[in-house]
Amino acid sequence: MRFGWLVGCIFLFWVLEGAYPYIKKHHNKKHHDIANFTLLAFTMAINVAFGFLAKSTFEWIKEAEVGLLYLLDLPAWGNLIVALLAMDLLAQYTIHILLHKVPFLFRFHTVHHNDTHYNASTGTRHHPGDFIARELFALLACIIIGAPVEYYFFYRFLTIPQTYWTHSNLKVPAWVDKTVGLIFITPNMHKFHHHDEVHWTDSNYGNVFSIWDRLFGTLVIDNTDKINYGLDIMHAYDDKESDVLFQLKIPFIKRLHK
Repeated sequence: MRFGWLVGCIFLFWVLEGAYPYIKKHHNKKHHDIANFTLLAFTMAINVAFGFLAKSTFEWIKEAEVGLLYLLDLPAWGNLIVALLAMDLLAQYTIHILLHKVPFLFRFHTVHHNDTHYNASTGTRHHPGDFIARELFALLACIIIGAPVEYYFFYRFLTIPQTYWTHSNLKVPAWVDKTVGLIFITPNMHKFHHHDEVHWTDSNYGNVFSIWDRLFGTLVIDNTDKINYGLDIMHAYDDKESDVLFQLKIPFIKRLHK
């Protein structure tokens, strides 16, 4: 079900950005997107393996009754809201900052950022090492929260369309940022996170809710025409951004991480 939902969401925003592009690009979109979908295949394989670990984790949470939700006396709807907010803060915003601030982790996260032809498929572009770090942190977050497996899956299904919506090369009216953007991350907000300069890249870490960037001072809103996609330390290798084998090697090439 999750795979079908993922494919459907990718296809929807892939079509929408083709019909209403923010930037009309002249590159081999098929070649570019196939490379990103190949990286997705690696992460999906890892996701299957993590399914067994997740099953054991949620069984233990339920048996041990550990986590924030077991300390709160809230109705089911209250537990769900707290769980969604806490998962977005811990399993997305916090780990995303760590992926940027911890040099070892950023070696893997580099692969997600060195895409100069930013579009919906960029949301699938993750090195397996990046994905493993995210999944481990997500399970740790669930232990801290005491989230039942149903809440975890609900949040996961929520993040999938949000991921491809925010990464899409889609023309979005300014009023969307001023209204929807008060609570949720929009495509224009996330575009700044993929600017090739670090002072821009180290901003707008949110995935679903924009409240964390607003609360912790990491939100940047500016003219999206200023954005140059990619990563400044990787521009010498822009011709290899669709070379999957090279992308898998990036974290282990010392000259790229001085």
